[in-house]
Amino acid sequence: MAACTSNQSDSAPLEKSAAGLAQVPLTIRTAGGQVHKFTVEVAASPAEQEQGLMNRQSLAPDRGMIFPYEPPKAASFWMKNTLIPLDMIFVRADGTISSIAENTVPLSLEPVASLEPVGAVLEIAGGRSAELGIKVGDKVEWVHSK
Repeated sequence: MAACTSNQSDSAPLEKSAAGLAQVPLTIRTAGGQVHKFTVEVAASPAEQEQGLMNRQSLAPDRGMIFPYEPPKAASFWMKNTLIPLDMIFVRADGTISSIAENTVPLSLEPVASLEPVGAVLEIAGGRSAELGIKVGDKVEWVHSK
């Protein structure tokens, strides 16, 4: 997946999250040249993806979770058992943002769909996309954990 980089020898592996997930650095580069850095948990397995950010009481502004898909696929999420609003950022295989669902409603069972095949879905705290000026077409890059 082009959005992932795996040869970053200058960065030491991050400790696992409290939920036991691998954590990696992630950067969003806006069309306006801004760079926003996050530390994200990687929900790689089907079980990790099913759990996602359910039952979390909060999410720090510089944190999130990435759901990688190889090969890319149409993705649909819901907010079942998710207690905090999230911005769901749908990322194409080339790393560009295809769509953003802002401030998704906690506990909602309504599906939030990617509308096209994506290489990943990034979840960050609700409202952060607007606050940081993150828009469709911006570039998402992260270190792919093995």
